[in-house]
Amino acid sequence: MRLSDGPIQYYDVGSGEPILFVHGAFVNGGLWRNVCKPLSRDFRCLVPTLPLGGHQIAMDPDADLTPKGLVGLLTEFLDELGVDRVTLVGNDTGGALCQVFLAEHPDRVERLVLTNCDAFDNFPPLAARPFTLAARIPGLVELFAFALRSDRIRRLAFKILAKHPIHPQTLSTYVESLSNNTDVQRDLRKVLLGVSSRYTTEAAKTFSAFDGPVLIVWAPEDPVFPLEDAEKLVESFPNAQLRQVQNSYAFIAEDQPERLTKLLSEFLEAPLPTSS
Repeated sequence: MRLSDGPIQYYDVGSGEPILFVHGAFVNGGLWRNVCKPLSRDFRCLVPTLPLGGHQIAMDPDADLTPKGLVGLLTEFLDELGVDRVTLVGNDTGGALCQVFLAEHPDRVERLVLTNCDAFDNFPPLAARPFTLAARIPGLVELFAFALRSDRIRRLAFKILAKHPIHPQTLSTYVESLSNNTDVQRDLRKVLLGVSSRYTTEAAKTFSAFDGPVLIVWAPEDPVFPLEDAEKLVESFPNAQLRQVQNSYAFIAEDQPERLTKLLSEFLEAPLPTSS
C-alpha cells in the first residue's frame, strides 16, 4: 500500500470486528503471525509493517518517522482500508505508538490492549537507550546493522526480548533488510532519533478520559519493561485489567502465543459497555 510518506506492507486476514496489531522496533508484522492466525477465524486482523527497522521497503527520504508521524501512518492506513474504529493491540515500541494514537484519536479506538511496552518515562526504556544514543553518532546504526549479518549476533540481540530462541528463519525476516539496505538503516535511525518520553507522558494525561475496555498483558520476567509500568497503566485507565503471562519476556507473541491468543479472545468476546 502506498501512503503519503511511502509504501508499507501489510496483511489483512479474517472478517468481523477489526483489530489493528502494532509491532515494535527491529521486527515487523510477522511478530503477530501465531496470534492472528487463530484470531482471524472470528475477527479481521490488520497487521501493517511499520518502518521500525524490520521492514523490507524503505520509506521516502523525507518521511516523518517521529512517533506522531508513525501514528499518522497508522491513521492513513486505516483510512485507506475504510476502517473507522478498531481494537488496538501494541507491543514494545508499538505499544507506545498505540498510546499516542489513543491520545490523538480516542474516537477511533474501541478497545486497547497493551503487552510489554514503553510507557510513561520509559520511552525508551533503559536497556534501549544505547540505541537512541548511538543514532546520534554517524555510522553506529549502520555498524550495528552490519553486525546483524552474523547469526550469532542476531541471537544475542534478541535474547533480551524473547525468553525462548526465535527460529533462525524468523529472525532472518526481521533483520535481513536492515543488515543489507542502507535506506532501511536510514529509516531506523530517524525512528530512534525521534523517540522521547514526552510523547508517552503527554499521552498518559488522556488515559483517564478513555472509558473503553483496556487489557494490559504483561510478562513479569521481562528484563526490559518493568511490571510497575503495567500496574501504573491499569491505575491510569477507568476500565482496565492486568493479566500476567509467565515464562516470557517482552515478545509474548513469540514466547507464549497461545496464552496471548486466549487472553485476547476472552477480552474481545466480552460485551462492550453500553453508553450512558
